[in-house]
Amino acid sequence: MPEPSLKTTVLHAHHVALGARMVPFAGYDMPVQYEGVVAEHRWTRASAGLFDVSHMGQARLHGEGAVATLEALTALDASRLKAGRQSYALLLNEQGGILDDWMVSRPDANGFFLVVNAACKDQDFRIIQENLRPDTQFEVLSDRALLALQGPEAKAVMAEVCPAATDLYFMDCGRFELLGERVIISRSGYTGEDGFEISIPNAKASELWDRLLAFEAVKPVGLGARDSLRLEAGMPLYGHEMDETCAPFEAGLGFGVAKTRLARGDVRGQARLAAQKAGALERTRVALRVLSGPPAREGARILSEDGTDIGLVTSGVPSPSLGYSIAMGYVPPAFAAMGTGLNIEVRGKSHPAEVTSLPFVAHSYHRKPKVQER
Repeated sequence: MPEPSLKTTVLHAHHVALGARMVPFAGYDMPVQYEGVVAEHRWTRASAGLFDVSHMGQARLHGEGAVATLEALTALDASRLKAGRQSYALLLNEQGGILDDWMVSRPDANGFFLVVNAACKDQDFRIIQENLRPDTQFEVLSDRALLALQGPEAKAVMAEVCPAATDLYFMDCGRFELLGERVIISRSGYTGEDGFEISIPNAKASELWDRLLAFEAVKPVGLGARDSLRLEAGMPLYGHEMDETCAPFEAGLGFGVAKTRLARGDVRGQARLAAQKAGALERTRVALRVLSGPPAREGARILSEDGTDIGLVTSGVPSPSLGYSIAMGYVPPAFAAMGTGLNIEVRGKSHPAEVTSLPFVAHSYHRKPKVQER
C-alpha cells in the first residue's frame, strides 16, 4: 500500500498487479519500472511503450477572455493557435522566470485544453484562477486520466483502437470517440518517438489500459525509462533544466516565446527576455557526452579543461540507445560551442566530457509533409 500522504492515479491497482516497483513522485505513488528501465526504454524505441501520466494536471479554459488569460501568463500567442493544434507554452513570473511548462491544445474552436506538470499543478491552477480575465471559465478536470502511447508501433496500435486519430500529425489534436466516450487525443509525447496522448474519463481508463496492453507491440513503461527517453530526446524537465530563476532563452526554449508577443512588448519579463534573445546570456543549456568514467548525475559540477568550476549538471544517464553516458547542464556561453572539451566532477574526481548537439537521439515525429513550391 502507498503511504497515506501519497495520492494514486486511477490505474494504481493495475501497476501493482503487474509487479511494478512503486516510488513517490510529485505527491503520487507511481511506477518507476516494471521489467527494468533499460528494457522498457529499448522497447519504447523499438515498439510501443504505454505510460500512465494521469498524475499530470488537466484543465479547460474557455470563454471570451480565455486568450487574454493565457497571454497574460505565458509567452504564447494564443490567438494564433488554431483549432486542432497544440502548442508548447511557458508559465512565466514577472521577471520572465519559468514557473512551469505546459501543453496548450485547441481540440476544437471552443476554448483550450491544458496539461501541466504534476508537481506544479496546484500552483498553476491557483495562478490561473487568480488571473482570469472577465467572461472566462476555468475547470480543473480531476475526473480524467491521461495515457501516453509512444514508439514506432504506436500508429499501428491506434489504427485498431481509434483509426481516426492516426490522421493526426505531430502536435495535432482533436476530440474522438473511443470506448463509447468522447476523448481528447494529441499526436505528441515526451520520448522523441511518434506517439499519442489520450485524455479519457477515469471510468474508462482501466478498460483502455487493458485494451492497449492486449497488443503484442505494447508494454507498460515506468518513470525511469520515461526520464532516460526524454533526456535522449533533449527534452528539459521542470525542476531540473528549468525553474523560476531560469528564463526561456538561456534554457534553449526560445521557441516557446512567440515573436509576435515580443514585438508587442507585453510578455512577462519583457526586458529580460528581449535582452536574452539579443544574446545577453550569462549561462546556457548544453548537451554533454561523457567520454570516460562514471555517469554524470544531477548536481555534478562542470569544470573547464583547466579545472575552473563553470556550471552544473541538471540531468544525466547512461544512454541505453547510444551506449555511453549523456547529460545536460548549464555553462557560460563561452564554453557552449560544439566540441568544447570540459570535465565532470564525480565523487571528487574529474572525468572528460565534450559539448555535443541536441537531441542526442533523433526525433521520430510524424510531421506533416512540407508543400513543395513549384
